[in-house]
Amino acid sequence: MGSILMGHNKSIHHKLIVVSNRLPVTVSRKKGKIKFKESPGGLATGLRSLKQKQKVLFIGWPGYIPRNNKEKIYIRDRLIKEHQCYPVFLKRSELDKYYYGFSNRTLWPLFHYFTSYSTFEEPEWNAYKKVNRKFFKEVLEIADPDSTFWVHDYHLMLLPKLIRTALPQCSMGFFLHIPFPSSEIFRVLPWRTEILEGLLGADLLGFHTYEYARHFLSSALRLLGYEHEFGAISVNNRIVRVDNFPMGVDIEKNNQLLADPEVQKETEECRKRLGKNNKIILSVDRLDYSKGIPHRLRAFESFLAKNRKWRGKITYIMLCVPSRTQVSQYKQLKKEIDRLVGNINGKFGSPSWTPVNYIFRSRPFKKLISLYAAADIALVTPVRDGMNLVAKEYVAAKKDNNGVLILSGTAGAAEELSEALIVNVHNKNEIIESIKKALTMSSKEKTSRMKVMRKRILEYDIKHWTQSFINSIIETKSIQDSREKRKLNPDWKKELMSQYQKSRKRLLLFDYDGTLISYSKKPEDAKPDNELKRLLISLSKSSSNKLVVISGRDRNTMEKWLGDIPCSMVAEHGSWIKTSQKDKWEKQAELQFPWKNRIKPILKNYESRVPGSFVEEKEFGLAWHYRNASPELGYIRSHELFDNLNEYLANTDLQLMHGNKVIEIRIAGINKGIAAQHFLKKKQWDFILALGDDWTDEELFKELPPNAYSIKIGYGPTQARLFIESPQACRSLLLDLSKI
Repeated sequence: MGSILMGHNKSIHHKLIVVSNRLPVTVSRKKGKIKFKESPGGLATGLRSLKQKQKVLFIGWPGYIPRNNKEKIYIRDRLIKEHQCYPVFLKRSELDKYYYGFSNRTLWPLFHYFTSYSTFEEPEWNAYKKVNRKFFKEVLEIADPDSTFWVHDYHLMLLPKLIRTALPQCSMGFFLHIPFPSSEIFRVLPWRTEILEGLLGADLLGFHTYEYARHFLSSALRLLGYEHEFGAISVNNRIVRVDNFPMGVDIEKNNQLLADPEVQKETEECRKRLGKNNKIILSVDRLDYSKGIPHRLRAFESFLAKNRKWRGKITYIMLCVPSRTQVSQYKQLKKEIDRLVGNINGKFGSPSWTPVNYIFRSRPFKKLISLYAAADIALVTPVRDGMNLVAKEYVAAKKDNNGVLILSGTAGAAEELSEALIVNVHNKNEIIESIKKALTMSSKEKTSRMKVMRKRILEYDIKHWTQSFINSIIETKSIQDSREKRKLNPDWKKELMSQYQKSRKRLLLFDYDGTLISYSKKPEDAKPDNELKRLLISLSKSSSNKLVVISGRDRNTMEKWLGDIPCSMVAEHGSWIKTSQKDKWEKQAELQFPWKNRIKPILKNYESRVPGSFVEEKEFGLAWHYRNASPELGYIRSHELFDNLNEYLANTDLQLMHGNKVIEIRIAGINKGIAAQHFLKKKQWDFILALGDDWTDEELFKELPPNAYSIKIGYGPTQARLFIESPQACRSLLLDLSKI
């Protein structure tokens, strides 16, 4: 994975619709008048920067419940005309169950690993579905088939699928601003499948960190069976890319404020008030159990108890922004924080010194940045945090490089800010030692650490984050469009059938499993049905046709299943060839039994380690199948086995293949491409059709002349000229050909 950071020269030439729970404009009523105020947040800033390059429309809740229909119409008209914002008005009951309920009593605690705080109430889930549909209806009011969508955050995880169903050709990205939990945590959610399917409606899924993206891919594999290749998942023959895009801060605004004389004066006054020789420790949090505020206070209390010499010489400014203060868990948290602060100040404070300067209110960013500039240490220790922009804002504010960041390893920002003092929030002694180290760190080390972090923060700011995500939506859509052009659409099909009808010497090369018939959990259950047999007989009876079924199956199975069809057969990927129904099987490789005795125990070991997997022995090969295994375990063990065997088989005459839910070992130099040459060289064919679905068929596609019709069943990297969706679609094509 890894973020795709392309140049900023790309842009969307049509409508970009940004959908989030809240609009970048907040509506309120003050002194009897409706007020409109633009949000100061980083996301709103980044999105506003896009408006300079293209048309951007916003959909979301305006933060206000209109008192009557007249007020609703007035607010809507003003928002649309002046701000390009389309409001979704929510009722109080919807807010209670969708926002305060499912979003913040179910998803928020679960995604932050506070499973015991999560509630799973059916009425709240129903409200969540209802409000997602409400947002969807607003989307349909302004969208067109060419619109590009950017959906945000955990409140709207069902929306991508709703949009995809209605507008299948649209471009869409989704970004999650909170952590995505491990599959073990996520699977606790009763509606996990619906949430995953909802998200997979997007073309691009973005997360703050590689870890969150990996967790999502693991859940998609484990719960839905979707494997990925370099972060790309094929969903209903559509590529969905999963990547990490660490969010940045508004550097431009930061620099403007730091140059403001008022901010500089405020910074100096803060230092004077606390004493120029007094070290300032700062934390800035919203009141939330995920922020680790009690852990931090207990660690600070222990630090003062163990380090008497620092008493009176440091002040901890703890800014806590009120949030959800009516919710019982938050009320209890506030009481605990009040008690801990009181204990510390009562135990260690004096008339001339207050250890913890506790500020429980929101503070304008202009005031906040002066605290960042004044603070010697930033103490950012959440229990779990999607990113934590406070850490980045602090670093961005230290233009003199004179500061130390203490950062929890469970904050998303830790992936980028590794030069900080990284701590485990649950390890009190680690926090204590980090505070001590920060207070005694040399100027040279401070500068060295801060310079590296600042360089990274300045480069990957909020505008870079916004543009790189938009570029990646465009890139993903471009990949999808290029694949769509290779799909066997009506025009391609018309051309193919016309060439088939004109030709008199036709070579038809068909794979079996996954091509002519869908995969079965048990290989022996994939025997041909009567419809398939009739179809193959019909094609093979034409005097113009040479039909070859070219498979990885063993020759005995192929003889048993297809022996009554007048066609040629290739078994074990080319190890055996039967040129016609009347001919005998011809061996194309020499049997080398001793190698199996060395490899088979390795495969048997994996068979025992992966329940549901099994080993199949063929005359010229061995195969380890894991189609019936747990998707995640099978995926992990298959790559592990492949890597181990790849090294083990180096410098031997054996070949290793990773097919569709199977790993095969066979004699090198034998493959479907070489087997196809047996038939290709017999005649000057004026029509060639080859069908296959997995990696083993790529050797076949490579050997074909440029004018051949090579078709891959399913989507993925391939040498084939065309794609077709499924074995069912493949049969439909062959049925049409059989009627000519």
